[in-house]
Amino acid sequence: MKTNKFAVFLFALTILVIFAFPYYQNANALTNTALTTNTVQFSDQSRPKIEVVFVLDTTSSMNGMIQAAKEKIWSIASSMASAQSAPEIKMGLVAFRDRGDAYVTKVIDLSSDLDSMNAKLLDFRAEGGGDGPESVNQALYEAVNKISWSMNQNAYKVIFLVGDAPPHTDYENDVQYPESLQMADQKGIVINTIQCGQQTTTKIQWQQIASLGKGRYFQVEQAGSAVAISTPYDKQLASLASQLDATRLYYGNQQEQKRQQKKQNVARKLDTHASEESLARRAMFNVSKSGSNNFLGEKELVDAVSSGRIGLASIDQKQLPKAMQTMAVEKQQQIILKKSKRRKQLKHEIAVLSEKRNDHIEQQLKEQGGALDSLDQQIYATVRAQASKKGFIYEDDHAKY
Repeated sequence: MKTNKFAVFLFALTILVIFAFPYYQNANALTNTALTTNTVQFSDQSRPKIEVVFVLDTTSSMNGMIQAAKEKIWSIASSMASAQSAPEIKMGLVAFRDRGDAYVTKVIDLSSDLDSMNAKLLDFRAEGGGDGPESVNQALYEAVNKISWSMNQNAYKVIFLVGDAPPHTDYENDVQYPESLQMADQKGIVINTIQCGQQTTTKIQWQQIASLGKGRYFQVEQAGSAVAISTPYDKQLASLASQLDATRLYYGNQQEQKRQQKKQNVARKLDTHASEESLARRAMFNVSKSGSNNFLGEKELVDAVSSGRIGLASIDQKQLPKAMQTMAVEKQQQIILKKSKRRKQLKHEIAVLSEKRNDHIEQQLKEQGGALDSLDQQIYATVRAQASKKGFIYEDDHAKY
């Protein structure tokens, strides 16, 4: 009897396994699919990126545009950052002249540290040239191949070629621009051209480059046609930006601390040499979500601790700022809390003044008849149209100034 019951039990168990196994397989497959899907979703949720490189003619005739670039870097960044997704903004620069000048090209790689980019841009002077065509071919080749473009297919990657003279096409050992543009296309990089002045030969070449680069051509005045409006709020915004910088504290090993000190030195250089208008624009960018990378840099202590990403007690005392290394933990926490509160207050003040500044500029532009042909607006309109193909949504009709 017991044997029969055992046999029936085995039979029932066998039937259960036979019917349940496919269900288990499907459930396991669904679990694996869910894990895979979640992994993909997590990867897709990575912050959207905009990578922009300006290929800029720095010969003597470009002095006005170079000055405009120094002034407008922050408003251009803010315009790009105004997408709904608050993208990470990286900028780079390829400055070019011609063979026989002090340099042919100078490459500044892509970085979210726009302070350093701005500081280097301040050092550029318009010199050389004067003999017609420039080394545009080499500049474009290096912009495509010597810049650290990401492999992210969803990133909006764009080059703005800015100049007033056509490329030399007669140099030996020179990669002609059609070949460089093919390379750019393979990397998903769009090439736009901005002509300064009205030279016909330049217009023809610039239009062809934009066409081959799947981008847009537009023309501005020799000096750049950028909106240059001072406001009653610029001086105070510049001051608040400097005070905001003072809320930063950094931690890390010796190599990291050297990089952090360099970043702080760059901020001081901007405070000394940049205009109040430029510093006001920097303040506005730094308090935006997209500006956090530029403002904070790497291993910023106040943000790391106050956000809860890292515990103060978990940091090696030797990696803290020197003034804090011998303090009791309670004292260290007090300093961080004080800096955090001050930072929040300053960001609020900057946001309030930024609105007033924007209103003032909008009123001025209305009185002047608008700024549709300005450098600012044409770059913004170009970015808005092209970035939309990558899923970026810009609701504003006009650029940030």
